[in-house]
Amino acid sequence: MSDFPLALPGALGLELARVLDVEGKIPRALIDLGGLTDRDVALVAPDGGLRQRQLGDAGARIVGVDALVPPTTLEPGSMDAVVACWSGFRGVDAAEVAEADRVLRPGGRLLVVHDYGRDDVSRLRGDLPEYGLWSRRDGPFLRGGFRVRVIHCWWTFESIDAATEFLGDAFGDAGREVASGMRRPRLSYNVAIYHRLRDGAAPG
Repeated sequence: MSDFPLALPGALGLELARVLDVEGKIPRALIDLGGLTDRDVALVAPDGGLRQRQLGDAGARIVGVDALVPPTTLEPGSMDAVVACWSGFRGVDAAEVAEADRVLRPGGRLLVVHDYGRDDVSRLRGDLPEYGLWSRRDGPFLRGGFRVRVIHCWWTFESIDAATEFLGDAFGDAGREVASGMRRPRLSYNVAIYHRLRDGAAPG
């Protein structure tokens, strides 16, 4: 769940890993927004995995943590950035934000990845807070001092037939309905990176 927006079993999970964000826009945006190259980064991802490899390949020094609920083992002021993808910061929890501020150095950044919606993929998953309240001006992120960058990605398949099979197996009737309207073998997928500086200072 820390690498992808949802958990799918077995071969379906492997296929999701293959088709999601083949252009690598998500890690590039994290690296750009957080200035992560040659920096100490706490990654909220208990299993390491894809995001750890991507950010590590870009030169970030990664420390993995299971969650950002205090008390963590991270020393005060020891990190240049905290990155959480999908599984962390389900909304804005004051304890998680306070822990991020505690472990960040002055000028450090907190970056939180969630689905944004307003795309094809959101039609597969139903009514989620990611698609409504969280992304609104009066929602917990933007009201809580975060800014947002929306990354326009794709789920890209080898063919419409391959997409139809995957979507039906993974999402049932909702997947088959989305697949029936496809004209190209890909689905639009918008990802939000909510970001703030330590102590809520406005990012540059």
